[in-house]
Amino acid sequence: MTTTSTPPSQSKSASTRRQVSSASARDALIAAAIGEFAAKGFAGARVDEIAGVAGVNKQLVYHYFENKQGLYLVALESVYAQIREKEKALSLDAMGPLEAMSELVGFSFDYLAEHPEFISLLTDENRNRGRYILASDRLKTMHSPFIEMLEATLSRGVEAGVFRAEYDAVNLYISMAGVSYFFFSNNHTLSAIFGRSLDAPSALLQRRRHVIAFVLNALRP
Repeated sequence: MTTTSTPPSQSKSASTRRQVSSASARDALIAAAIGEFAAKGFAGARVDEIAGVAGVNKQLVYHYFENKQGLYLVALESVYAQIREKEKALSLDAMGPLEAMSELVGFSFDYLAEHPEFISLLTDENRNRGRYILASDRLKTMHSPFIEMLEATLSRGVEAGVFRAEYDAVNLYISMAGVSYFFFSNNHTLSAIFGRSLDAPSALLQRRRHVIAFVLNALRP
């Protein structure tokens, strides 16, 4: 009597495929969740809709994330992780303080322009009083390289005599982010009120230049 066994290489290959398939399904659910929560908020989003967009069985949501809240929390963590990774790619060492500050302000503006889902998720989370972000240990420890770079650029500018000394990095970040955030979160109503297409490429470029100049002028001695 002869017996056959699966060669170790084939068994390992099958295991790897299962792991890749599992990771792909999880990633697909997170991507679909970001879109669904951004469009409808936490209250309006539906797990079956998310699973349908992801092309997976609804039960996988509960398998990977336990419940809707767990999926929402991972979606929030994912969008914050994405912006943190992009922040790390900024290289300011070879720039003077004015140029570096322009780069930081422009980065903040560009990210919001390119990621409307981030604005929608933040708006909904603020409506929820930040309750889900507060529940995330990962988000609490997800340190922002942007603040460190902003603080270092401020210090260099003060030392060079081109920036005022009384600003701190956190307050400056809130101000510069707020100027851009309001523009994008209220773009449709602002366009209607002023009779302009403020989402047109030319309007975005004009606004970007304005925001950079606005921040730099506020920092000048």
